[in-house]
Amino acid sequence: MTENWTFSTLGKIAAPGGNGLVDGPFGSNLPASSYQPHGVPVIRGSNLSLGPGALKDKGYVFVDEELAQKLSRSLCSANDIVFTKKGTLGQTAFIPENARYRRYLLSSNQMKLTVNERIADPKFVYYLVSSQSSIEKILRDSEATGVPKTNVAYLKSFPVFLPPLDEQRSISSLLSSLDDKIELNRRINDTLEAMAQAIFRDWFVDFGPTRRKVQGVTDPVTIVGGLVTDPTRAQELADLFPPTLGDDGLPEGWETRVVGDLLEGSIGGDWGSDEPMGQSNHRIAVIRGTDLPSIEEGGTGSVPYRYTALKKAQRRTLRSDDIVIEVSGGSPKQPTGRSMLITQSILDRFDSDVVCASFCRRFRTLSPQVSILLSLHLSVLYAEGGTWKYQNQSTGISNFQTTLFLETERVNWGGELIAGAFESLVRPMIERMRTNENITLGATRDLLLPKLMSGEIRVGEAEEILEAAQ
Repeated sequence: MTENWTFSTLGKIAAPGGNGLVDGPFGSNLPASSYQPHGVPVIRGSNLSLGPGALKDKGYVFVDEELAQKLSRSLCSANDIVFTKKGTLGQTAFIPENARYRRYLLSSNQMKLTVNERIADPKFVYYLVSSQSSIEKILRDSEATGVPKTNVAYLKSFPVFLPPLDEQRSISSLLSSLDDKIELNRRINDTLEAMAQAIFRDWFVDFGPTRRKVQGVTDPVTIVGGLVTDPTRAQELADLFPPTLGDDGLPEGWETRVVGDLLEGSIGGDWGSDEPMGQSNHRIAVIRGTDLPSIEEGGTGSVPYRYTALKKAQRRTLRSDDIVIEVSGGSPKQPTGRSMLITQSILDRFDSDVVCASFCRRFRTLSPQVSILLSLHLSVLYAEGGTWKYQNQSTGISNFQTTLFLETERVNWGGELIAGAFESLVRPMIERMRTNENITLGATRDLLLPKLMSGEIRVGEAEEILEAAQ
């Protein structure tokens, strides 16, 4: 099945001219002091992934146009492949045609490959170098002393096994169809998250429904923010909001409640041990703060499985509608206080009890309605930098002052009916955001990728597998 395939190297399939395979600028040429809020984005390790995955097209630092031109040899654009040179080796990213920016600058710890498209299909090469076998080879061959690193010379000699160009394109097209669906789901999730936060801000921060009544608005759809198009349902929701604001600036009859009064309890997490020992023989999955973004995107992050005592696990096991909040870690540029609402779909991703790590806490609220409201309050608070005031860095590590937070952070509370109405609008969005579809799509892609890359199966056979799985 591979009689027409040929062996080559990344250096041989790189675009001619000397800029086909290059690394980022020396660190002294790209100091942190040159970063600014806007301009040409800099690709760093945080924008790459281990294994196939979309370019993480956010969280950039930027440099001005003058510096970008000075370092133009390290610029990359659509169809380029980016590799990590130092740090978490094996990470890659493919810059798609619809990338957020036209050009990117490599950081000092990255390299890029521009493929000669008359010889190879860039997307096929990307899937090849981001496969598990390629990652394992890069790690085996890396310099083992100190911080893991590799270099451009190594990439030039990296072997690749290529089918004819038309077959490369067919393979990359099939795998891309799965990744495109994964990326579409991520974008839908971003939209749903923005919508949920918009409803929260309108109802519980700006008091939009009441303010619109004060302004003489009578259309119930407009009163509730245009988010419910059914006039009957919109009227029911509009009737829940008072027509006036009190002297305290809240809608008449509303109050503020401290977060602690909305909780049934709060408990720290667990870390357990690597292996079962003594009474610590109960297997648990441990969610850390660093895992929260990946889990929210529909994955499992790098959540480790560990062992703890059964009684400890029973006290800390997460349930649907619990909230996990990171209370230690952070950095000078990133506060603690990241949080995530636990749903049943998240728990279903793991084959054991799930707890949060010892650097996190579990908030268990008084009701599912409160969970939805508080989770949005926390996410908006974090997004707007509101958790900075709860940092304590006396030990050199940023810690979240949980007791102070529970006793002083206030939530605008309009009563159980308002909380229930808010839940009815937002919970379907959150459940859709937490769907496990991307796990299935990713697993299917990861199953097919090595078989297609080795010639074990052809595109037609892979298509049959996909059809059978649907």
